[in-house]
Parts: sequence; structure tokens; C-alpha cells
Amino acid sequence: MLLCVSASHKTASFELLERLSVPATPVAPLIAEHDECVQGAVVVATCNRFEAYVDMDEPVTAGVALGIEATLAAIATATGVPVSELEGSYTVLGGSDVAEHLFSVASGLESVVVGEGEIAGQVRRALTESRALGTTSAELERLFQRASEAQRGVKNSTAIGRAGRSLVRLGLELADSRIADWSTQRVLLVGTGAYAAATVAALRDQGAADISVHSPSGRATKFATKHGLRAVSAETFPMAVAHADLVITCTTSEHHVVSAATFAAGRTRAEAAVEATAGGCPVDHTARRLVIDLGLPRNVDPDVATVPGVDLLDLETIRLHAPLEELQATDAARDLVRDAARRFVSVGERKNITPAVVALRAHVFGVLDAEVARVRARGDEGGQTEQALRHLVGVLLHTPTTRAHQLAETGRADEYVDALSALFGIEVTEPLVERGTARPDDIADAG
Repeated sequence: MLLCVSASHKTASFELLERLSVPATPVAPLIAEHDECVQGAVVVATCNRFEAYVDMDEPVTAGVALGIEATLAAIATATGVPVSELEGSYTVLGGSDVAEHLFSVASGLESVVVGEGEIAGQVRRALTESRALGTTSAELERLFQRASEAQRGVKNSTAIGRAGRSLVRLGLELADSRIADWSTQRVLLVGTGAYAAATVAALRDQGAADISVHSPSGRATKFATKHGLRAVSAETFPMAVAHADLVITCTTSEHHVVSAATFAAGRTRAEAAVEATAGGCPVDHTARRLVIDLGLPRNVDPDVATVPGVDLLDLETIRLHAPLEELQATDAARDLVRDAARRFVSVGERKNITPAVVALRAHVFGVLDAEVARVRARGDEGGQTEQALRHLVGVLLHTPTTRAHQLAETGRADEYVDALSALFGIEVTEPLVERGTARPDDIADAG
């Protein structure tokens, strides 16, 4: 049974993810050593996500609970982050959801910047590291190898690689029609994530030189140092907004970081500073200013559009100008990922039903061999009777063998095993492990 414990930018703070991404010791071996029921573990740890993929050899309900326990205990030991602090910051996936999630992650569909290519290499390295640590399993190998195949298929068949960053580029292209000289623009960037880094690069390509950055989470100084920008503190942020010619927001904040009140406060403080010093730089209320909101959810309160001299360009408007190919890229990529995940589960279920199919065929061929021996004893010239018997058995086995795979793919393998027992007295000695299947209520109860 496959299980994924996932903490990402969608569920946890970046501060917590940073702490998880630099464990003092490797996490995968600690998970694998937790209990003999843990068959293997692969950990994908980046600045934006921490995910443990665990292969459990245990009945479904107990396996989910034990897998979560093993993962959380390993995280606490390796990173020093107590289990209590992780509560509410992770999700648990089981069944076919595990394959679809990893394939989506590897394809860049779950990244902060949709379609970014770096994550594909990180997923491959996670498998390589787990191999070196001796913590993989046959099912995890298959899962991660199919993830790389799915990622390559998405990359080669869609425009997903351009879909995310194109939003930044499109936003600046729309702004370009209003800006005569980018080198004279005072640009304020709000946010320090992957979109922010892409935005800085795009701004410099346009010729912008006067760029400052503010972070609602207090990471501006670190980001500014890395990219050669000026950091803006929380205290001076309203004034920076009021003075900027162009404000671009791209944070993961769930609340508005810029509003009409921000402009009002900034202009009030700027005017007060001018009066106090009898100089300074007053705000030019006649100049047109532009605010570009790249946040999802929205970073900018719609009331900004009511501020005199300020135009607001949000993600919805930018998407309306996106080329059709790039607009549809994400949907096309998700369709490919879902198809790949279905194939992964289908192959797994086919392997899972194999012991039952083998048991049936062994039983039937045993009966056949006994009959063939009796026919030979009576004298079967030319072997025609034996040939007819073997042909008949082949025809008779075709339907139950095909039906076995069909039932397995729909999660009904147990019905097939029960039928063998009821009709022929065949007991499958190798238990059917429900790989890749876990009911949602099992996961909820375990969490």
C-alpha cells in the first residue's frame, strides 16, 4: 500500500518548510526503520515542499496509521520540529491519489510557479538518494520511474513550461504599453517566492533598475541581498507604495497586502515628512501608477482601482490576454497526469491479482495433466486427444483470466479470490496486498 504525507506551500508556512528541508539526518531511513511493516520510503524535500512516500505491507487501516506515525516520528527526530507543530500543516494521500499527486508534482503542476522544471530533477534525485540509503522498494521504484515518464510526456506534449512564468511576462507586456522608459520607473515588488524571482528577472530584461522589495513574512532583506535589491520594512511600506510607479504583488498571503488604505496612509506620511523637513520627495498625484496583482488568492484589494491615478491589473485580466495554447496547457497537463496515474494503478492491480490467476491455472493444469496421463495410458495415437484437451483448457481459461484483470482494475480482486475458493476450493496462499488502495475514511481516521 502506498502512502504520501505531504507538507507544501499550500498547507504549511515557508518558515516551517525551510526547517523541514534541511534535516540533520536523512529522514527516509528513520521511516523505514520504524516498523517491519514499512517496506520502503522516499523523501522529496525542497524549499516549497516536504513529502514522504511510504510503501506499507500491512492491512489498509492499520497501514495508514502506522505509516503516518512512522513519518511524523522520523521528521521530529531528523529536524527537531515536534509533531504538535506539524498538526494542520500536512495532508495524507493514499490509493491512486498517490500516483496522481507525485506525477503532478514532478510535472510542475503543484509548484508555486506552475510548470517550473527544477522539481523534476529534485524528484529524480530523491529516488537516487533513497537508493543510496537502501530505503526504496519495488513499488516505490515503479512509482518514481513512472513519475519521470509522466513528467517527460507532459513537457513534450504541452506548453506547461511556459504557462506559469508567462503570467509574469504577460503582465509586464501589458504594462509596457503605459511605460515609456523602464529605467526611470520606481518598482516595488511585494513577495519573495519563486514568482518574485521570475518577476525580478523579467523586470531587468525590460530595463528596470530601481527595484525594491517588501515581504509580509519578513524575508525582504534576505531576498534583496540575493537579488541586489533594496529591502522595504513594514514601517516604510505604505510610503513605498505611494511613491512607486509600479507595484507588483506575488505573495501566498491569504489576506490583501495592498489596499486603498495603504495608498492613503502612504500619501499622508509622505506629505507629513515633506512638511516636517521642508523638502523631501512629495508624491506626484497627477502621475498614473500601476498595480499588478499576480497573487492567488488576490493580494490586492479591488478598492485600489478607486484610488485616483492608480490602475489595477489582476490575474484574471492577465489570463484573458494569455495565448490559447498556454491558457490550456495546465488542463492538458492534468489530463495527461490522470491518464498516467490510471495506467500506473492498472498495472499494479494486474500484478496484485497474479497469485490468484496462477493458482487457478495451476489447479486447472493439474487436472489436465491427470487426464492427459489417463489418455496416454489408453493409447492416444498421434496425440490428437491430448492436443484437443489442451486447446479446450486454453479456451476455457481465457475468460476467467481476462475477467481477473478487469476485476482487479476496478478494486474487486477479492471477489475473484472468493469465487475461486467457493467454486474450486482453491486457496490463494500469497495474500493480496492492496497496493495503491486506501479508502478516504481510513486516511481521515488515521490523521
